[in-house]
Amino acid sequence: MTDSVSEGPDAATRARYVAIITDGNGRWAQREGVSVQEGHRAGADNVKARLRDAVDFGLRELTVYSFSTENWSRSPDEVAGLMRMHGQRIEAETPELHDEGVRMRFIGRREGVEAHLVERMAWAEELTGANETITLFVAFNYGSRAEIVDAARTFTGTTEEEFRAHLYAPEMHDPDLIIRTSGERRLSNYLLWQSAYSELVFRDELWPDFTREAFAESLAEFEARRRRFGGR
Repeated sequence: MTDSVSEGPDAATRARYVAIITDGNGRWAQREGVSVQEGHRAGADNVKARLRDAVDFGLRELTVYSFSTENWSRSPDEVAGLMRMHGQRIEAETPELHDEGVRMRFIGRREGVEAHLVERMAWAEELTGANETITLFVAFNYGSRAEIVDAARTFTGTTEEEFRAHLYAPEMHDPDLIIRTSGERRLSNYLLWQSAYSELVFRDELWPDFTREAFAESLAEFEARRRRFGGR
């Protein structure tokens, strides 16, 4: 991984840092006639599969939108189910991901999250902290405006680089590419600071239907674009 957190116009055309808005689990569940929790489980399975694809494709970082600060407004049963699922998945899958060289980082507010889940996240980060195959950033209880506000509370500097040091994960590279599934075409309060020059690809598949082939097509679309970073 490069020491710099920003890449200039001479950077390689292949995406190395990708973020995904994993949208559509609920609609997938409705279409399939199963519970919304089954939809979220299918979505979590797909995150794991696409993470392995990301390694094959040579990505260095993958960021996924797992639970937003706005998702607390969903039904108490759905929120409780998501909290349980996250804890169970971290417990069960972290050792396997650790063996595969995945470094795990959770970005978002820890306040308001149950203590045992916060402990599991910290455990996963500590266990995998030295891994170098790929970093999986999980945006959990995350909102980009909240991130910026939280950073501003402690910021006393004058430069963008100094401000970045106060973000949830200062070491995260700005995404080369942000992919959103389910046909929606907006960022939904996701990585607003980091996405200033990210390329955007919107896919119609619901997240559980987003395949390796769809991932490859998204990366190919990125590679076909010319990034000017404000230049000509």
